[in-house]
Amino acid sequence: MIYLQLFLSFLQIGMFSFGGGYAAMPLIQGQVVTTHHWLSMEEFTDLITISQMTPGPIAINSATFVGIKIAGIGGALAATFGCILPSCIIVTCIARLYLKYRNLTLLQGILNSLRPAVVALIASAGISILITAFWGSKAVIAFANTNWLLVVIFAVCIILLQKLKMNPILVMVLAGVIKTVVSLVVSTF
Repeated sequence: MIYLQLFLSFLQIGMFSFGGGYAAMPLIQGQVVTTHHWLSMEEFTDLITISQMTPGPIAINSATFVGIKIAGIGGALAATFGCILPSCIIVTCIARLYLKYRNLTLLQGILNSLRPAVVALIASAGISILITAFWGSKAVIAFANTNWLLVVIFAVCIILLQKLKMNPILVMVLAGVIKTVVSLVVSTF
């Protein structure tokens, strides 16, 4: 039964996550944290981090991770297959239709109208992750509850990415090193 739940949950995510992995994050969170309670919000944040660091799309990495955590290898296969099945079917159909009707202005208008929805989904996922990182899973946003170290690391990363145009991989490694060094220094005192 758990295999079917994993398959159907990630089938829904695969069907409705237009715009890629970042747009899928709110859908993944809704299924694995809110609906089924397979992960806590902290585990979900860790899941996103792991999915970013490993090769491959976020949604597929998430499906594999959740499936293994919940039901082992069989769960990983069920969740991953559920996640990729809609894309395989939809992309095959759309490719044939697009090649046939790509010059229609109506089609171009539909594709352009999807962009704001994708931006909103990505922004929603980013804000949710920031709130969890800065204030924890309780999401009680208060000055006293703020994790200032993570706020500073976030600000430094924004500056390095936007102003200095550093490589995002180097920025991620640097952020991890800073957090690890500070944690080690604090734990020794």
